[in-house]
Amino acid sequence: MQKFKVENTAQAYLELLARLGVKYFFGNAGTDFAPLIDAFAKRAVEEKKFPQPITVPHESCAVGMAHGYYMVTGEPQVVMVHTTVGTANALGGLINAARSRIPLILTAGRTPITEQGFIGSRDNFIHWAQESFDQGTIVREFVKWDYELRNFAQLESAVRRAFTLAMTDPKGPVYLTLPREVLAEAHDEIVLDENPIVPAAPAHPNPDAIEQAAAWLAGAESPVIIARAAGADPDAVAALVALAESFAVPVVEYSQPEYVNFPADHPLHQGYDPAPFLSAADVIVVVECDVPWFASAQNLKPDARAIHIGVDPLHARYPVWGFPAHLAIAARPATACRQLAAAMTKLRPQNENKISARFERLRVEHERRRKDWRDEALAKGSAPAITLEWVSYCLNELHDDVLMVNEYDLKLPYYEKRRPGNYFSVPVAGSLGWGLGAALGAKLAAREKNVVAVVGDGAYIFNNPSACHMVSAMYDLPILVVVCNNGGWNAPRAATRAVHPKGWAARTENFPLTRFTVDARHEQLVEAYGGYGEAVTQPKELPAALARAFKIVRDEKRQAVLNVVCASPGAPF
Repeated sequence: MQKFKVENTAQAYLELLARLGVKYFFGNAGTDFAPLIDAFAKRAVEEKKFPQPITVPHESCAVGMAHGYYMVTGEPQVVMVHTTVGTANALGGLINAARSRIPLILTAGRTPITEQGFIGSRDNFIHWAQESFDQGTIVREFVKWDYELRNFAQLESAVRRAFTLAMTDPKGPVYLTLPREVLAEAHDEIVLDENPIVPAAPAHPNPDAIEQAAAWLAGAESPVIIARAAGADPDAVAALVALAESFAVPVVEYSQPEYVNFPADHPLHQGYDPAPFLSAADVIVVVECDVPWFASAQNLKPDARAIHIGVDPLHARYPVWGFPAHLAIAARPATACRQLAAAMTKLRPQNENKISARFERLRVEHERRRKDWRDEALAKGSAPAITLEWVSYCLNELHDDVLMVNEYDLKLPYYEKRRPGNYFSVPVAGSLGWGLGAALGAKLAAREKNVVAVVGDGAYIFNNPSACHMVSAMYDLPILVVVCNNGGWNAPRAATRAVHPKGWAARTENFPLTRFTVDARHEQLVEAYGGYGEAVTQPKELPAALARAFKIVRDEKRQAVLNVVCASPGAPF
């Protein structure tokens, strides 16, 4: 135990965060922050480096930064927002963190409880209207735990519980509210435990389930592996490779893989669409993937067996989830895949001919598919307008050392330079406005990396770009932002075509609520914050423009935005 001299709860709280290893405190301040602002000022005088306050002008950027920082480091950080209204602004990012199992420590001020008589009692007209009967209800659907700090005596136990639960599998966000009177309460010292946070040990694969899965896979004629988020743990990639190689099992990354799950240049990598495999598959191994196919569009063989592997293989927090699960193995993918590969290797000798033949067939198909993609991308480079395929191919040619943050528009068949820990995609919950904040958090975590964020024009607007560019300038976090500008939102337009293929919108090519009717100069906003902006309209101009912008970010250490004007959705090229 260690004693620290403090003057109030706020100072004790920051000392506790420092003891727990928190490096950054992402804050969007309000009147509830007063004791913490004063406590940070005291720490500055004392030359205490951590936790470092990071001023973030919008809550979505703050949550995105904490998300991105964790993805790179595996270290949870703290975000604090202003009471109910700040919590509301942070909610989209919180939903992303929940569905992506990011251990976000979201804290919020709590409107002063008392009207008079205490340090920190209400002294502003907003302190009545901002209060809710139960502030935690705003987020309770999407957090693992929420609590309001009641007094100084429970400070350490409450904060430690927040971190412990957030980091216990399945990981996820927690929410702690901090009343202003409690933070301002006077104290002389705090005695802190020196032990680190110790989350619960992860689930271990059931040995009988591993043996059963190995037997099914070994006997399969047409197995397939589908993975989406296994690569959240980079160690899982090698384990998945070992599993696939043990019996030459094709691997499909689907849908919208959130991380690198399998090397794109490996012969067993079979692209991003499981449909060609599922109709014939007799054994389907689903690794950290919540939606392995669409039941409305995909028929499986009646005798097909589905094996789900993940820390929560049945996705207990999803209200509706009806995929068949003949075997569910609750474990981290790295552990389960490693053990399953070892069990499969023992069964290999009597199956060598089948394995060799399948591997060769998949290798040929893998090479054919990659050639087709390359030829298609090069053809798009000669099209009348820039396409997303061409953008992705050009980014693939850009540089070997890029940490890529993809908010929807990067097309993975044409972007192969993905290594474990160097590629992150939009969370499956799909709350747009994540990419720029995540890229800034990633840059903060790995300043030596060259960070690129790819967003659509609609997503760029959702990102509150003014706030993000300000953070980039304030904290010397230069990133390259590529805005794929097709003049609107493609997702609702595509959904309308799918639901009503012969409807009025499709027949008249009129999709209300999906198109922007101004020629937005997105590249100009970054210039207000000392950055470089450029618009690109022709396919042949794109490689040189990317090279210019990348050089400015890498060599001049300035942020840059490329406004890449792309073909409108539905264009014939």
